Amino acid sequence: MEALKQELKKNIIEQINLEDMTVEDIANEDLLFGGGLGLDSIDALELIVMLDKNYGIRLTDPKEGRAIFESINTMAAYVAEHRTK
Repeated sequence: MEALKQELKKNIIEQINLEDMTVEDIANEDLLFGGGLGLDSIDALELIVMLDKNYGIRLTDPKEGRAIFESINTMAAYVAEHRTK
């Protein structure tokens, strides 16, 4: 699970072009939206694309994404359970 969390951090940094951040800058429990990383709705769309492209996960309900994208911990748990790639 720790390897998946590190991979998610790396993919988020690349997908959203967070050039001034490293994997070490993101704590597993940091909020991705609001506080923490301070991502916005455009970034959420980028994360949805990333999940589809990298893990074969298609999110159709935006409300579902809100819970999944709370933190790296919640994303990793969801990906581990639902990935098809």
